[in-house]
Amino acid sequence: MNAFDLTGRLAVVTGARRGIGRAVARALAEAGADVIGVSAHLETSASAVEKDVLAAGRSFEAIRTDFADPAAVRALGADLAGRDRPVDILVNNAGTIRRAPAAEHTDADWESVLQVNLTAQFALTRAVGATMVARGQGKIVFTASLLSFQGGITVPGYTAAKHGIAGLTKALANEWAPHGVNVNAVAPGYIATDNTQALQDDPARSRAILDRIPAGRWGSADDLAGATVFLASDAAAYVHGVVLPVDGGWLGR
Repeated sequence: MNAFDLTGRLAVVTGARRGIGRAVARALAEAGADVIGVSAHLETSASAVEKDVLAAGRSFEAIRTDFADPAAVRALGADLAGRDRPVDILVNNAGTIRRAPAAEHTDADWESVLQVNLTAQFALTRAVGATMVARGQGKIVFTASLLSFQGGITVPGYTAAKHGIAGLTKALANEWAPHGVNVNAVAPGYIATDNTQALQDDPARSRAILDRIPAGRWGSADDLAGATVFLASDAAAYVHGVVLPVDGGWLGR
C-alpha cells in the first residue's frame, strides 16, 4: 500500500473550492500530500476545502485565479514554476459549461468555455510540466468527461473542449513519459455537482440518465477521489496517456 502514499508531496488542485475539486483535494491530503487550492472565487482563508486539508494534517495554500483570464493563468504558471518547493502533482480540474442548442451557441460562450476548459489547462500545464520534466518526475491529472468520448446535447463548446483534453492528455504523455512525468485523466460520468444541476432538476432528463447508468445512481464527487489518488501516486508509475472513466458503467452500456 506504500505505493499510494503521497507523504511529502505538493499537489496543486484547480477548481478546488467545491465539487470534484474539493473532494480530490481532501483525498490527496488524506493520502499525505500538502495542497495548493486554486479557484476563481476561493476564500483566502477558512474555506471548506482548507478545513478539509487541515483536518487531514496537511498544509494548505489558497490562490485565487480566474481561468477565463489568460494573463492570470500565465501568472499562476510562472508563480508555481518559480517556487523553491516544486509541484509534484497537478490536478487540472477547473472548468465551466454553457448550455444552448448549437444553432444558438454564441461565440462568447464558445470562447469562454474553450478558454477555461482547454486553453488555460494547457498554459498552466506547460509551465508546471516543464519543471517536472526538468526534475525527471511528476504527476499530471486532467479532468476529462464522458463528453471526451461522446457528443452530448446542447453543449458543443464543452464537448469540443473535453475532446481536446483527451487529446492533450495523450499528446503530453507521449512527450513527457520518457522524462518520468505521468500525464493521465479521469473522465467523470454524471456526477451530482453544480455543473449538472440543470439535468438533476429536469425529471425527464434525470430519469433517462439514471436508466442508462448500470450503477443506478448519480455519482458523487467522492467517487473521483480514489481514481485521482491512484493516478497521482507511484502505483500508477507505468500508466501514461490514459483517460480513465469513472461513470458507474455508462460507457460500458
